[in-house]
Amino acid sequence: MTSATAVLREMRWWDIDPVLELEHELFPDDAWSAGMFWSELAHSRGAQATRRYVVAEDPGTDRIVGYAGLAAAGDLADVQTIGVTRDHWGGGLGSELLTDLLKHATDFECAEVLLEVRVDNTRAQKLYERFGFEPIGFRRGYYQPGNVDALVMRLHLHEEVPEHVPEPGPELVQETGTD
Repeated sequence: MTSATAVLREMRWWDIDPVLELEHELFPDDAWSAGMFWSELAHSRGAQATRRYVVAEDPGTDRIVGYAGLAAAGDLADVQTIGVTRDHWGGGLGSELLTDLLKHATDFECAEVLLEVRVDNTRAQKLYERFGFEPIGFRRGYYQPGNVDALVMRLHLHEEVPEHVPEPGPELVQETGTD
């Protein structure tokens, strides 16, 4: 899958260091450790794979500009992480990463996808809502050490995941009211 700004590919062990740099830039208070990424990647290959991790590379520089991960267990998947460099915000890369994860949740034969998102991350919440995720509860103090609550969201998967969900624009605004 490609966009004008990035090429998606499976994350490999040599991507951990650049992903960690981006992780610490985006989530300085609750960034993942190298060990967490190593552990996730250990379950992402082979016939018994239960994880999908992907990176987005800038085609001109090979710089990683985004990453995302999904874990599956039985008929339930969980979006583990999504991060996009600030200079790529608003360009649809987050949508492409999430679309990839949802396609793989379907491949893993999952019926539902869950995720946690910081209650103060409205940008991400809006992305998830555009894909049909609905809030189902909170996890108090989930993000540490800042003691920030997480909003838990769920998506019921259907037979088909869209190839790409467009960014909101004037064509997506539906007016309500009476004449």
